[in-house]
Amino acid sequence: MAATDTLRRIARLLARALGLGGGALLAPAAQAVDLPPDGAEALVHIYNGGGVRAVGPALLVRKSIADRVQLSGQLYVDAVSNASIDVVTTASPFKETRTELGVGVDHAVRDTLLHLGLTNSTEPDYTARTLAADISQEVWSGMATVNLGFSRGADQVKRHGDPGFADEARHWQWRAGWTQVLSPRWLAALSAESLADDGYLGSPYRAARVFGALVPERVPRSRSGQAVKLRVQGDLSANSVRQAMRAEGRLYRDNWGVKAVTLEGGYSRYLGSATGDWLAEGFVRLNRQQAASFYSDDATRETLYVSRNRQLGSFTSTSLGAKASRAVGGRWQDWNLRLGGSLELVNFRHSDYTDLRSGAAYRFTGLLLQVQATGSF
Repeated sequence: MAATDTLRRIARLLARALGLGGGALLAPAAQAVDLPPDGAEALVHIYNGGGVRAVGPALLVRKSIADRVQLSGQLYVDAVSNASIDVVTTASPFKETRTELGVGVDHAVRDTLLHLGLTNSTEPDYTARTLAADISQEVWSGMATVNLGFSRGADQVKRHGDPGFADEARHWQWRAGWTQVLSPRWLAALSAESLADDGYLGSPYRAARVFGALVPERVPRSRSGQAVKLRVQGDLSANSVRQAMRAEGRLYRDNWGVKAVTLEGGYSRYLGSATGDWLAEGFVRLNRQQAASFYSDDATRETLYVSRNRQLGSFTSTSLGAKASRAVGGRWQDWNLRLGGSLELVNFRHSDYTDLRSGAAYRFTGLLLQVQATGSF
């Protein structure tokens, strides 16, 4: 549990890598009724930053069992060495492994794509299970796609060295989206999600500070939030140069008082021969967050809830990243094999979280490296 928040942040960063091997600069919106080709994706990731080091593989396999039905399976592993600022100031560094397994089934019916997925994530002191259902429907002769989805999660929380401690958390997520073809070269997507959490939402290891003394953190047992994101991407190809750009913005707020704004932009193009041997992309991401109402670096009064979880504090983060992938020819050409990698540098600056070792505002830089191979069969 102590590393769960960090691992989930790493997992979100890793999820962005899954589009690397597709080989397309601008995917058309009218693809909801087409099942992905049978194939596999393998990825190895290394994250190092803020005292946390995570290394592990990820594997995704897709296989059709009928003309309009496809099964998928995925494996994600993190071997974590955690000596983050939370750990070294209130506890001892530790090592643990998180393993996530997932299965899914997709069914295409005319202009509709149905998806059902189940994931199970285990750590020595935390188990999470999530069931997700999604539906995509093409409308206006394929010029637009409507997406609806729902997820239900159930977590079991434990604590190292304390067999008498056990609690649970439940999570709900509702999501909706609209993707619209604006022109032969441009499309836009608007998505929204609503989140609801209930149960044990803190960490049994984390301490807060009240009048300079360390006390167990106390957070509400319910939380709800909403997020909306707008994404625009366009094909800028001209004179045999294949290139594209994307821009997106996301707003988030919840009833804990947390508010966040995220802006991201990217540019990609094919390099090499006229057929485009290499696909390269550069991107930048900016994020700013406002602290939860009960967050305090060092509370000066007793309150019902109090937390010193830096991820609930005020901070800004800046990410710079680059990706590159290349189609492999020769005997591998029949497999549509692509090899690629990405590198992302993330800098966090906390404005209201003090490093107790130095007395200064805490900041750190994280580095995420990924190597990926994708192919079809």
